[in-house]
Amino acid sequence: MATHSLQSLALFSWLLLHAYASSSIERSTYIIHMDDSAMPSAHKTHQQWHQAILVALSPVDPPPHLYSYDHALHGFSASLSPSELDELSRSHGFVSAYRDVQATLDTTHTFEFIGLGSDTGLGPKSGYGSGVIIGMVDTGLWPESESFHDNGMPEVPKKWKGGCDPGVAFNSSLCNRKLIGARFFNKGVEKNNPNITFSMNSTRDTIGHGTHTASTAAGNYVSGASYFGYANGTARGMAPLAGVAMYKVIWNEMFYASDVLAGLDSALEDGVDIISISMGFNRVPLYEDPVAIASFSAMERGIVVSSSAGNAGHSFGSLHNGAPWQLTVAAGTMDRQFSAQITLGNGVSITGSSFFLKNEHLSGFPLLYNDTLKACNSSTLLPPNTKAIVVCEGNDTIDLKSQIGFVTETAVAGAVLITNLTSFLNINIPCPAVLISQEEAKPLLDYVTKSTEPQASLSFQHTLFGAKPAPIVASYSSRGPSVFTPGVLKPDVMAPGSKVLAAWPPNIPAGRLDSKSLFNDFNLLSGTSMACPHVSGVAALLKATHPEWSPAAIRSALMTTANLVDNTNKPIGASDKEPGVPATPLDMGAGHVNPNSAMDPGLIYDAGPEDYVNLLCALNYTQNQIKTITRGSNYTCSKPSLDLNYPAFVAFCDNSDQVSQAFKRVLTNVGDRVSVYNVRTTTGLEGFTVKVVPETLIFERRYEKREFSVSIEGKLTSDSPVIHGYVIWEAAYSKHVVRTPVVVARPEIKPRANKTS
Repeated sequence: MATHSLQSLALFSWLLLHAYASSSIERSTYIIHMDDSAMPSAHKTHQQWHQAILVALSPVDPPPHLYSYDHALHGFSASLSPSELDELSRSHGFVSAYRDVQATLDTTHTFEFIGLGSDTGLGPKSGYGSGVIIGMVDTGLWPESESFHDNGMPEVPKKWKGGCDPGVAFNSSLCNRKLIGARFFNKGVEKNNPNITFSMNSTRDTIGHGTHTASTAAGNYVSGASYFGYANGTARGMAPLAGVAMYKVIWNEMFYASDVLAGLDSALEDGVDIISISMGFNRVPLYEDPVAIASFSAMERGIVVSSSAGNAGHSFGSLHNGAPWQLTVAAGTMDRQFSAQITLGNGVSITGSSFFLKNEHLSGFPLLYNDTLKACNSSTLLPPNTKAIVVCEGNDTIDLKSQIGFVTETAVAGAVLITNLTSFLNINIPCPAVLISQEEAKPLLDYVTKSTEPQASLSFQHTLFGAKPAPIVASYSSRGPSVFTPGVLKPDVMAPGSKVLAAWPPNIPAGRLDSKSLFNDFNLLSGTSMACPHVSGVAALLKATHPEWSPAAIRSALMTTANLVDNTNKPIGASDKEPGVPATPLDMGAGHVNPNSAMDPGLIYDAGPEDYVNLLCALNYTQNQIKTITRGSNYTCSKPSLDLNYPAFVAFCDNSDQVSQAFKRVLTNVGDRVSVYNVRTTTGLEGFTVKVVPETLIFERRYEKREFSVSIEGKLTSDSPVIHGYVIWEAAYSKHVVRTPVVVARPEIKPRANKTS
């Protein structure tokens, strides 16, 4: 007995010591990819298998299991020590593992601006998205918003398998025929931050981003929407009769890849048709990028994944979400301008830009302007509370920012700020100020310098339409090429992203005035996050109209019909380029989205899973990396090819600026049964010969395929690192025009990928 007791005590002591040692080691969250075919028959589910693996690693203190993934990928997430990860990597069925990482977050008039405002076209043809389900992977939403009421909505599609999960301040009864599903995921945040307390542990939005994007994609009709008097009108999403399912994976506290994957995994299982994801992971390889991995699975199931390009600005290679099987969206401006009216004492009126959140009218105030004061950089030059309108001139961003601070601090009656910085035209200014260009300022300066007692009146909260030029590529919109597949054009298309009006939680400040927070049911936001749901909604309309189309077909239709010119009928420009200099496809993709033309593109470039795998093989991805992306599906590298059937041609020069490259593409006829298309190439590729063979494609029936080749030869002599043109197929007997961008670039614009294990 004594010996047995001693042995028991020794065993108990060892277990205590082992438990202490296990609990004291530092664990980190990992996403683990497994080969599902390796699951032992003893386990009924993948989750059982995954949990058994973790118990085997440490029976006394098993590593915490977060999620098992069955749809976005085959695998699970868990919190592991380095030694546990090492042991796991040698277990049967292990494919790969990588650390959990954090993601980056990236209407009244936009509906009309992209051509959906008429009683004909894609909107009515598609039933405004009726029967289509858009899965939003975001920050949650505000379910009581009028944008999510279900008046006029059809019944929930029978294919829907999702649920409406209850949580803090959110019960299942809040879902309806518009908001058909709501789920939330935060185990990754919780495990990476053990002491965290969630401000709202439910699908309810505490940030506003998800409410805004969801209503942009598929918000119901709401009349009388505005932002404190600006952008007044009827708000509606691009697909106002589509169902919305929200997957909350982004939290005030932070957000992680494991939770994003769980949301995407659930969306695939629940039966969504479109996934809209306005976030991304910067410089993460495709085989470690949860959005890229889940998007591959979605693509296999016929689900379009629309994603934001990012807000990193105009540097080459700054975008994320660049996987070839994703739809990557850049952001542009629109023709709506928020303005104020300047009326001079001589009766001359000048319309300037203003975003002052108060319906104020300044009548007959003195104008202050002189060589000393015009810099507007010192509050000591004016006594406080001067009842006058000061005129300021500046040369750069620093000047303008300090001038706004000066005007606000001195509490002058108002200000006119003279600047050519277009990026400041729609910023929220906390004082009654108007921005005008140097050209627009000429009559003002002539009047104020010649009049002995110059005066002016200012009135605010005007919304004007038809501002020119529009669209232009927004300054913040990230540029291509993709880090990991630079030979595949990214972004794909551009959509409105600047000052987009959409729903907003009423308890989150939507603006500030006089140091006070202002609240509103709608907000104006800018970013590729706002551009992405426009395309998500349009993709839903196309899916409703053409349910048989693959994700690649929908992307092709959007790209080959995109607009290349602005509302002055000149090539679309970019805010970081000089006026008159066209944007390149690396800025805006194939162009600005044109939904009505996309409904009937004539021809499409289609592609499927094997085409993407062939590309990865040709790019020397390892079998294990490909297996990670494809979830261990039975794909081989028997036909590696860089010739992905993509609606773009991208060629990089060698070190001597020479290019000699050939491409093959296949077009599928989705237009008239009998069709003849002739090819032409546009200017813009000086120094290069572009040859297309054959020059005529004849189709005798719908869905017939025809192959053609394109060769590009020459030397880049332009000072620009990027030049571009188009290969255009024009139908001989119909309106169809199929445009495909051709990009030639110097090798130095290729972004360098971070070294990863």
